[in-house]
Amino acid sequence: MTLGIGTDIVKVSRIAKLLERHPEFAEKVFTDLEIEYCRSRPSPAQSYAARFAAKEAVMKALGTGWDGQVNWRDIEVLRAAEGVPQLKLHGLALQRMETLGADSALLSLSHEKEYAVAFVLLAGKA
Repeated sequence: MTLGIGTDIVKVSRIAKLLERHPEFAEKVFTDLEIEYCRSRPSPAQSYAARFAAKEAVMKALGTGWDGQVNWRDIEVLRAAEGVPQLKLHGLALQRMETLGADSALLSLSHEKEYAVAFVLLAGKA
């Protein structure tokens, strides 16, 4: 059963400017594994933008939005061995997901030169 959905689109240049002007932005929003992955990519800003969109989409799916309670780093975007993006929730994000009765969080990411988009579906038996 679908218990929450969220989607978000981010302009890659917006994230690139944030990273350039505020180097601390990456450490505030992304986990060490996310930073390592993004820095290893040919276009780090695209990868950061896709992960930022994913975090916003998760907050929408959880029904919290930007309430200030869920920490950005509580939402982590990882890659499975076959390259599929996966979500790993921690802290209040995980608690909220469990409160909703969700036992899985599915993620789809896409990006091209100017934009990155994410779609999240929370599912469970509820």
